[in-house]
Amino acid sequence: MLRTLAIAGYRSLRELIVPLGQLNVITGANGSGKSSVYRSLRLLAETARGGVITSLAREGGLQSTLWAGPERFSRAMLAGELPVEGTRRKDPVSLRLGFSGDEFGYAIDLGLPPLDRATRFPLDPTIKRECIWSGPVLRPSALLVDRHGAALRTRDEQGEWQTIPQPVASFDSMMTEFSDPRTAPEMITVREQIRSWRFYDHFRTDADAAARLPQIGTHTPVLSNDGADLAAALQTIREIGDPVALDAAIDDAFPGSRLDVASSEDGRFEVSMQQHGLLRPLKGAELSDGTLRYLLLVAALLTPRPPALLVLNEPETSLHPDLLPALARLIARASAHSQVLVVSHAARLIAALEREDGSQSIVLEKHFGATRITDADDRDLPPWKWPTR
Repeated sequence: MLRTLAIAGYRSLRELIVPLGQLNVITGANGSGKSSVYRSLRLLAETARGGVITSLAREGGLQSTLWAGPERFSRAMLAGELPVEGTRRKDPVSLRLGFSGDEFGYAIDLGLPPLDRATRFPLDPTIKRECIWSGPVLRPSALLVDRHGAALRTRDEQGEWQTIPQPVASFDSMMTEFSDPRTAPEMITVREQIRSWRFYDHFRTDADAAARLPQIGTHTPVLSNDGADLAAALQTIREIGDPVALDAAIDDAFPGSRLDVASSEDGRFEVSMQQHGLLRPLKGAELSDGTLRYLLLVAALLTPRPPALLVLNEPETSLHPDLLPALARLIARASAHSQVLVVSHAARLIAALEREDGSQSIVLEKHFGATRITDADDRDLPPWKWPTR
């Protein structure tokens, strides 16, 4: 389980250290930085898939995603005696992401190429440092895998450093470019842990959404990001998952209703739902946006293959407030098998999740443009140390 999430230099996240538990709710006012926390987690996930640089490019490049405020705030600025002004940069351009748990920690530091380097990609981010260490806090003695620029080294069984002869390109993560179970088993462990993370933030429920239409059915233990394979995912839960929990989740939200997955001779699956008081079941194309979205969340949360980390971004979208307590119970059930992080501003959902055992709320706010945890001074925040360049 992740214990700490750390972000520095990303959008409004000038320096944010977030403590994590089994069930986490990230909330706050509009513009407080909730979406930035979610996006930073997605960027971290892309390191294990080789897509972190491409993901930054889709966001407008490193320059568009960097913290836009001054490097430091003087006491006079914080006291309102002087306007907030930039000064000549002293530190290198840097966007840093990291996490740690009981067993391992990982951090990546991205910057820009040297000014004297001849390249047509002067704004293309380069990876300056990557580290994997044992335990929750980075210490020199705890380092296991260390990438500094193009150079990569690992510790052997005797604790001695071994240099990997093949350099790593400045735009490639060591997570995808080096894989040796003999010299760096920790790399594989951390990489596979990150690759198991699952994100759901955009389910299509419009009239042309694939989830409404018959689809060729194959065993689907993991719902796709867009929910196109909803019917197959629900049927997979019935056959190899927990069908009792599936029926209970439907009845909890829609008392007296029954979910069915119809199949045609050509192997196409389609969702249908018999609702209390109706003479015939409604097919996927007839369901309301909120009902369809709830079914998509059911399929995601009752997966027969729970991930190490499940992240939901504003799952309350399109849902009637009366459905939110049922959704909270479904999320709490999923947290028994996966670490769960929910980004939300729905007060009723947040209140319901806060009543669940083991849950914790992280309320964000802006202070001089920077995101911070509202009650950070009263919290026992986890220690964190960034690797230096």
